[in-house]
Amino acid sequence: MEIPFYQIDAFTNRAFSGNPAGVCFLDSWLSDSVLQSIAAENNLPETAFLVQQGDDYQLRWFTPTVEVALCGHATLASAFAIFTYAAPGRQSVGFHTKSGLLSVERQGELLVLDFPATNPAPCPWPDGIGEILGQKPSEVLRSRDLLVVFDSKEQVRNLNPDMARIAALDCFAVIVTAPGNESDYVSRFFAPRQGIPEDPATGSAHSTLIPYWASRLRKKELHALQLSPRGGEFFCTDRGDRVAIAGQAVAFLSGTIRV
Repeated sequence: MEIPFYQIDAFTNRAFSGNPAGVCFLDSWLSDSVLQSIAAENNLPETAFLVQQGDDYQLRWFTPTVEVALCGHATLASAFAIFTYAAPGRQSVGFHTKSGLLSVERQGELLVLDFPATNPAPCPWPDGIGEILGQKPSEVLRSRDLLVVFDSKEQVRNLNPDMARIAALDCFAVIVTAPGNESDYVSRFFAPRQGIPEDPATGSAHSTLIPYWASRLRKKELHALQLSPRGGEFFCTDRGDRVAIAGQAVAFLSGTIRV
């Protein structure tokens, strides 16, 4: 079997930055074990698999080790691949996923994801969270992920977390965030339990970050940067129970997977 494959750098306007995602177009679903093996072989933060369903697509996401229920950058990469290769000229697309119907719309150079909002709530601080991350935070909240807030961009940039201890925490992943200087806020994302020690640019984290910062800063339109080594840039809007997460993407390679 030959599977069309694209590798897209998401939430960036240049190659070798943002978050790389694999995008595979399937005629029908393969077994979960084959999908997981392809994702492990690609060894990218996420590989997206798509099966067309009318004008929409069914969409699933796999890290090298697990399937996940929501992924932003691989959704953006999937839309970019559809708009660029599968259906040039389309301006929007819907995806049927484990997190419900998600849509992506082209607005000029930006691709805008419509995602559910996941408001974080205050929670007890995990034991030793300051030691685990390398600095004591100012606030800890929880949604799907643990949201750990610091006072400055420099603190977030300089964190050197203990990945083994993060993996032992009872949460999907850890988002760290702080006010930005040239942006409204900054973040980093650690998900060692999901096979991703540090994710380069994490769309799904902004389902939590946008409601938090929109409330704190009292503004609906937000500009955010992810301070991973590759970096990522996000243009965000708080829509109440939904959020808009916008960014750019660039193609790195195209080819064929044979299984």
